[in-house]
Amino acid sequence: MTAASARERGPVPAEGAADAHWLERAIGLSRSCPPSTTAFSVGSVVVAADGLILGEGYSRRDDPLDHAEEAALRGIDPGDPRLETATIYTSLEPCSARASRPRSCTALILGTPIPRVVMAWREPALFVDCDGAERLTAAGRSVVERPELAEGVREVNAHLLA
Repeated sequence: MTAASARERGPVPAEGAADAHWLERAIGLSRSCPPSTTAFSVGSVVVAADGLILGEGYSRRDDPLDHAEEAALRGIDPGDPRLETATIYTSLEPCSARASRPRSCTALILGTPIPRVVMAWREPALFVDCDGAERLTAAGRSVVERPELAEGVREVNAHLLA
């Protein structure tokens, strides 16, 4: 995340156009991912209730094993009270299992007070069977899926889906 994005403000997270705006930003971030034949290219943005970007990231941003949500959350103080009303936007469903790190992105999100997760596309069972959305919902988090934006995520990951 750049210093500029940390001060950047956009629409207040809400169903409809605001969610689409932030998911499009996450999809745009996913286009910055270094290529990989063994992992999806994903972007993620954490947005405070007032529309301020708290963090953003993309897969493999700082480390070849980075996932987008992990990178987006990394620079945020876990005690930041704004997390209690924030929304995390992710182009792909948060992973629920991974071999490369001890905690999945679903577990990382559940380790925060973030109450709302918005995603464009469910993770296909290419590498693992993902049930991140179900786990988040079972833990009381609001999960919103915007499948009308999934085509952009599929395009970014076309090299894996061919």
